[in-house]
Amino acid sequence: MPYLLKTEPSEYSFSKLQSDGTTIWDGVSNPVALKHLREMKSGDQLIIYETADVKSAVGTATVLSVDASDPKNPKVKIKAGKALPKAVSLAEIKSNKLFADSPLVRQGRLSVVPLNEKQYEALGAK
Repeated sequence: MPYLLKTEPSEYSFSKLQSDGTTIWDGVSNPVALKHLREMKSGDQLIIYETADVKSAVGTATVLSVDASDPKNPKVKIKAGKALPKAVSLAEIKSNKLFADSPLVRQGRLSVVPLNEKQYEALGAK
């Protein structure tokens, strides 16, 4: 299942993830976002979305492993993928009917959002 991970670019940008190669995605506190992290599986595809002034889906990544032994602080190891061919802005996402019922649009502050395959592909990740 694909997911979208939001990050504050001044704290950890997609370019930093690409430079690092891999990272542990943790430090999430929202109970719904934590649930989504715990549900991830090795091989799941990810979209990295930068918040702040960017407000765009900018790149891809893949889940390498999930350590959910501490349910309040699951640690998801991810591997950087490629930059999207074109960043997809929040305005573009909101105008796409595929996202009408998505938590990305309905719950704007949610930092981990499940996507369906059509949404994943609509963001330019194929």
